[in-house]
Amino acid sequence: MPSIPLPPAVEELIRRPNPAVVATVRRDGTPHSAATWYDWEDGRILLNMDGSRLRPRFLRTSPAVSLTILDDESWYRHITLVGTVEEMHDDADLQDIDRLALRYTGSAYPDRGHRRVSAWVRVSSWHGWDASGAIATHADWRDDG
Repeated sequence: MPSIPLPPAVEELIRRPNPAVVATVRRDGTPHSAATWYDWEDGRILLNMDGSRLRPRFLRTSPAVSLTILDDESWYRHITLVGTVEEMHDDADLQDIDRLALRYTGSAYPDRGHRRVSAWVRVSSWHGWDASGAIATHADWRDDG
């Protein structure tokens, strides 16, 4: 699947280590959300989770994901990426969580004792809001095919 087209202002925002909230679907169909670190690469989102948490189980049951990225300078500027987990794997050597920790904190992830799980999400649509108008408001692109 090709990468979705993103305007330069959207790319600029999501490439920075901004605060983000990920939403998944519980087994009963209700939403679950959590603050998270993420990275963006080739039209996909990298997420990493503690293997003992419920989120990896939710994603195995329903791979639908929504990630809202807040501009760290003003949460009035934000982008929501919607997609599907296309790959999940154990992060046995902690390479992915270290990648995210370095991105957000400048140091390797300190807790080396828990099993970590990585998920790669292919983005199929997005929408955003920016009161200044730099990002098209409520723009939506969807790959339905």
